[in-house]
Amino acid sequence: MKDFEIFTDSCCDLPIAYIEEKKIKFARLTCSYNDKQYFDDLGQDLSPKRFFEDLRNGSVPLTSQPSADEFYNKFKSIIDEDKDILYICVSTGLSGTENSATVAKHMIIDEYPNSNISIVNVLTASLGQGLMVMKAIEMKENGSSFEEIINYIETKKQNMNSYMTVDDLRHLRRGGRLSSAAAVLGIMLHIKPILTINGEGRVMPIIKVKGRKTSIKKLVEIIVERIEDPENQVIAISHGDCIDEALALKEGILKELKVKDVIINFTGPAVGTHGGPGNLALFFMGKERQNHII
Repeated sequence: MKDFEIFTDSCCDLPIAYIEEKKIKFARLTCSYNDKQYFDDLGQDLSPKRFFEDLRNGSVPLTSQPSADEFYNKFKSIIDEDKDILYICVSTGLSGTENSATVAKHMIIDEYPNSNISIVNVLTASLGQGLMVMKAIEMKENGSSFEEIINYIETKKQNMNSYMTVDDLRHLRRGGRLSSAAAVLGIMLHIKPILTINGEGRVMPIIKVKGRKTSIKKLVEIIVERIEDPENQVIAISHGDCIDEALALKEGILKELKVKDVIINFTGPAVGTHGGPGNLALFFMGKERQNHII
């Protein structure tokens, strides 16, 4: 059986220590602001803490998907090792990253007709995508085949639940996730919406609550109601430089549930641009996603 590598992109928001330990190659999105361009490379080029501090000070970043050349070079380095590639990709409903990867894939196939590159759109982002990468790595280490891992992800990706709350609605407005009128009204009324990534891989608001503590409590209620087989699950929390609230969310969950482990990491620039400082997100496997209000 031909060897293969699990590949991803920087929207996965996995800790760089894990990426380096598992030797995972990934494509880098870019983030530009204040006349500078940075690679979103999981905190190496631009530290998340500095990024969110810059946003607090008024910087307005723009993010871009990786170029086809970025993908081509990364793909080629794997193909040259005579390995197939399984790319676990950020949702096409959130980024055009898959388009660049597809262009690069065809470039590689033209040059290496026997190469095998499979792109799997997991219809989520941040640590929801990251948990899928971790599961794929675990399966590979336990002897699962290329096809078995793809089948698992395609079968289970609608069970990856992703929920987020934000502290500053202006970033959602800039990213087109919220109308200007709704943002202004929400700020005046101290509304902290709960958002999800729906079955089409797009962000949608589902609940409006007042106050930060209430929004964190609501995230706990959601996971308690929707998680499946918690004792055998690693769940994940990402945050926009609000570690105390991430820890409070973890504590609230552990009071209600016994889980295998909890990963906490910064939200990276590609996702954090839209959530802003104080964004707080929760990812776990549970009931299939719903496109309506819960």
